[in-house]
Amino acid sequence: MNLLIDTHLLLWAAAQPDRLPAEARRRMLDPAAALHFSVASLWEVAIKRALNRPDFRVDPGPLRAGLLASGYLELPVEGRHVLGLATLPRHHADPFDRILIAQAAAEGMTLLTVDEAMEPYGGPVLRL
Repeated sequence: MNLLIDTHLLLWAAAQPDRLPAEARRRMLDPAAALHFSVASLWEVAIKRALNRPDFRVDPGPLRAGLLASGYLELPVEGRHVLGLATLPRHHADPFDRILIAQAAAEGMTLLTVDEAMEPYGGPVLRL
């Protein structure tokens, strides 16, 4: 199964694994799961770190290196992902979350998240 991991779960997996919900941990440790992170998540971390957000103090460079070293696969943002935003319902306004949803849908992946605001999208979104 191809799993796209949302930004908060990535940050927790990298720096605070005790914050991961048990079901997220189980799915992410499943040997049959291919774990992916989006370039959009790195973009979100870089922007929010520059804004001095306390929940985004991670340097995106070492975060990316650590994810790649841990076997995560990097998913670039492609034009077809962006085009998917045009038909995505406006359940949620966060642009970073919306591109993750569009990417998961376009790639046939499951987006793992803890964000209840993404739950109305159903389909590719699995809120834990």
